[in-house]
Amino acid sequence: MPVKKILIVDDSPTDRQFLLEVLSKAGYQRVTAENGDEAIAKPKTEQPDLILMDVVMPGTSGYQVTRAITRDEATKHIPVIMCTSKNQETTDGTKLTAASVGELAALAKELKGSVSRFRME
Repeated sequence: MPVKKILIVDDSPTDRQFLLEVLSKAGYQRVTAENGDEAIAKPKTEQPDLILMDVVMPGTSGYQVTRAITRDEATKHIPVIMCTSKNQETTDGTKLTAASVGELAALAKELKGSVSRFRME
């Protein structure tokens, strides 16, 4: 199934805007969420084909959101790609480990100026 609509979850307005612009130029429909609680609700109403998930956010972390999404019958079919900076820790000091959460891949947030083409199929 081709990816048409992407949910961008990030508490950083700069990173959200960057992804909005890159994905817009590539022709994708974009939806955003600024925090974990919004990120849990939006997939149910928007039904995106893919979710780009920030890991470290105030309140509900990207890992907690991903667990909620992948355990919900209405949203568990939506792939999640974790986007994070290198060697980050969560706000409680836990080292990031992606394997047990249910996302498909992890991307480093080395985005600014380094992405010339973003394509998902």
